[in-house]
Amino acid sequence: MASPGSAAPPVLLRRLPGLTAYEPCITAMRDFTSGRGPDTPDEIWLLQHPPVYTLGLNASPAHLLSAGTIPVVQTDRGGQVTYHGPGQLMVYLLLDLQRAGLGVRQVVCALEDAVIKLVAVHGITASARREAPGVYVAGAKVASVGLRVRRGCTYHGLALNVAMDLAPFAGINPCGYPGLAVTSLAVLGGPTDLDPVGSDFAALLLSKLGLTVGALVGAPSGAISTDRA
Repeated sequence: MASPGSAAPPVLLRRLPGLTAYEPCITAMRDFTSGRGPDTPDEIWLLQHPPVYTLGLNASPAHLLSAGTIPVVQTDRGGQVTYHGPGQLMVYLLLDLQRAGLGVRQVVCALEDAVIKLVAVHGITASARREAPGVYVAGAKVASVGLRVRRGCTYHGLALNVAMDLAPFAGINPCGYPGLAVTSLAVLGGPTDLDPVGSDFAALLLSKLGLTVGALVGAPSGAISTDRA
């Protein structure tokens, strides 16, 4: 890996079209992390998933109340159980921590702070909780954070509820908290177009991490399946 403090190249932004299947996407991030070298540019992937419940490494099955027809996937991020679906912005951060001179806690705080600053522009007051990572508005969760670190690099990231059906959250104890309220930018009177929200969030996040924005590119060729329907 690169030595701490060595110059990092601009971070590539990948905006994946349509709905991106969860499991192939996670496999692609693992493969990227396993294969990257000291000079590999960091990347941010911006995308949406079809409906899926995901269980983190420490998740208790007791927090999955009623999955119904929604698939359930065990994954390797931190945290408990959550829901992903259309209208939710997924921000996957593939970052070389050593090269950037950053720690995991700094990255988590940067993800949370970028959401707080993003929504503040639209008149929404949000906050983070040290004991329960994520971003909250009046006690309701609007964004969840879950990272994995491998070979000194991160993958997974943040889920921001933009303009989605919140009903499936009733099938779980969100992030392991019974009765936790969940909200979205649409409910709060914020922006509902995921593309500009993703671009604005990425710029805020990279500024907080001391990194620069690079080119906007498409999905890795042949690595991930998407559904444009």
